[in-house]
Amino acid sequence: MGQTAASIDANVFQFFTRNPRGGAAKPIDKADVAAFLGYAAENGIGPILAHAPYTLNAASSDPRIRDFAQGVFIDDLTRLELTPGAMYNFHPGSHVGQGVEKGIELISELLLHVFDAVRKVAKGEIATTVLLETMSGKGSEVGRTFEELRAIIDRTALPLGVCLDTCHVWDGGYDIVGDLDGVLAEFDRVVGLGRLKAIHINDSMNVLGAHKDRHEKIGKGKIGIDAFRRIVNHPALRDLPFYLETPCDLQGYKEEIALLKGLTE
Repeated sequence: MGQTAASIDANVFQFFTRNPRGGAAKPIDKADVAAFLGYAAENGIGPILAHAPYTLNAASSDPRIRDFAQGVFIDDLTRLELTPGAMYNFHPGSHVGQGVEKGIELISELLLHVFDAVRKVAKGEIATTVLLETMSGKGSEVGRTFEELRAIIDRTALPLGVCLDTCHVWDGGYDIVGDLDGVLAEFDRVVGLGRLKAIHINDSMNVLGAHKDRHEKIGKGKIGIDAFRRIVNHPALRDLPFYLETPCDLQGYKEEIALLKGLTE
């Protein structure tokens, strides 16, 4: 993964620890971990971002689904202890008709169990930063509003960060095209910019507030190139790691990386 990132002029990358639809992960090869850490240092590769499988739902009404989520979460964080400074991003969950408050309660309980278990294995604090992702509000997703993310942070009192997805916040109703400063000021007021650790930089196929979550290539969607120029240069954002999740192949990502670097001032 490090070599692939370097081949397209990327200096950060996101990856799945296992099949994004769930299932078992490959055994850890500690020699490969050591080789990667050396390669990353030599090639200036910054913080890696692991993404939890899409099938995880910490807010499910089904205890078996929550147990699966907890087990995968613990396994992933235990593995990531081998790459200090990494981040782990997850979709908070969908309350599936139980209501947002119940969803927040279940997500918070799972996070507390996970942190307790991994701290015991690590014999101390966890070296990985866990990120709540901003969501578009599709279906019964928890995390569409900054207030919902803050409620999870407050309920757990854990050192959680946030990954802001540009497509998701736009689809969720935050106007990052017409009022980026205002959106970031609201984020700072509710969550705190100090907790913002990463950006998923994606255009959107949908209009503001559509709650649909359909990513588009940079500059080809409703957010548009001018907004991305403001995003990559904004003083509150420009020093954060940016991760593309656009519908591209490897060559497409190389072109988008060059495009975004060309927008920086």
